[in-house]
Amino acid sequence: MSDHSKTLSYLGLALRAGKLASGDEAVLKAVRNGTAKLVFLASDASDNAKKKYRDKCGFYGIPVIEIWERRELGRSVGKPERVVVAVTDEGLSGLVRKSLGNHAEVEQIDKS
Repeated sequence: MSDHSKTLSYLGLALRAGKLASGDEAVLKAVRNGTAKLVFLASDASDNAKKKYRDKCGFYGIPVIEIWERRELGRSVGKPERVVVAVTDEGLSGLVRKSLGNHAEVEQIDKS
């Protein structure tokens, strides 16, 4: 299994474990209340959505990974399309980050 597939399967695992917020309202709530540990933003999200999540997550100190298109991100969590999801478990977010560790995508994590 490639690291890319492994990362997507970890997102599915987080969903099944109840440790994934999916969709705009759920992710914003998780960011605001501090349960979001890692946010994934679709690379084909609108510029407004990208700015909103970069700003909000930057304010709360939550890393954002801009990766995959909305269809691929959605498929990983059993939805047709998803623009944004958040891993809400520290251990699972560590697994996801580790699985991305050898890829250029990791440079897209915003730690501001």
